[in-house]
Amino acid sequence: MKILDISVALSPDLPVWPGDPKIELKRFRSISEGHTSNDSRLACCVHSGTHVDAPFHMHQGGDSVDLLSLDVLVGSADVVEVPTDDVITPATLAALDLPIECKRLLIKTPNSNLWQHTGHEFVKDFVALDAQAARWIVDRGIWLIGVDYLSVQRFEDKDSTTHRVLLEAGVIIVEGLNLSRIAPGPYQLVCLPIKLLGSDGAPARAILIEE
Repeated sequence: MKILDISVALSPDLPVWPGDPKIELKRFRSISEGHTSNDSRLACCVHSGTHVDAPFHMHQGGDSVDLLSLDVLVGSADVVEVPTDDVITPATLAALDLPIECKRLLIKTPNSNLWQHTGHEFVKDFVALDAQAARWIVDRGIWLIGVDYLSVQRFEDKDSTTHRVLLEAGVIIVEGLNLSRIAPGPYQLVCLPIKLLGSDGAPARAILIEE
């Protein structure tokens, strides 16, 4: 059994969505300064780094992150690779020939290469799904969709249609994955967002288990 970390490390150097607050990670007590312990403070948007979007993010009546089912966040998952550097459409997804039983889908794209440089500036032309692809995911009965940059939708999707289609249907979205060292295939996914009461999302530690 091999455990593969597909999370990015939260740090002040990590890019954030334009308009979101920068990540702050500061030590306010330090052993080197005479304290008995090292203690740090974290401040960031809950949609920073590797994170989970709960339905409440875009749907007022949707579940918050603390109510998400662990049965969806943990279980068999399929990693697929999409080499396109453009938009992901229904045709793109249909061509993947997914297993009938696929319920958790993680999409690897050229985006993952961006995480090799943690301090890179936010990239607006990242690969993402269009609204029709989101509807394909819903119609296919997929429970969880994971992508390898900070949003499942294109930067140009100002009305957030892609998000809304998925979240209003109860599909859990995991964003900010690093799949650069992951080969396509079946895995066991463990994705655990911080249990933030009433929150629209939360940073998460996500791993794949390869048996």
